[in-house]
Amino acid sequence: MIQPSTVQQQTEFQSEKVIEIFDPPMCCPTGMCGPTLDQTLLDVNEMIFTLQSKGFAVKRYQMASDPNEFLNNESVMQLVREQQIGALPITLINGIIIKSSSYPSLAEVETALIKRT
Repeated sequence: MIQPSTVQQQTEFQSEKVIEIFDPPMCCPTGMCGPTLDQTLLDVNEMIFTLQSKGFAVKRYQMASDPNEFLNNESVMQLVREQQIGALPITLINGIIIKSSSYPSLAEVETALIKRT
């Protein structure tokens, strides 16, 4: 893999990678607003923070607040039609699905990012 040599080139390289997470229905954008915290959602939020701190763009969508993001993504809608709500969450890197039905780990996302370079 070719690595950019300067910090600016590294940032430009990373910003070309867009990670999108299509979430299942939740009470709020992060799902962390109830009386008990879900460890999975804590891990997802930590993963997002880590990826963003490394310069990657991470976008997160919910059906209730971002219906057009779902409707405008053919591969996401195909999975939702086939598997219904069980397909969610769906994670994409540059429009390619890397995981569905559960959230990926940071290691899975990093591996997929390397494969997509």
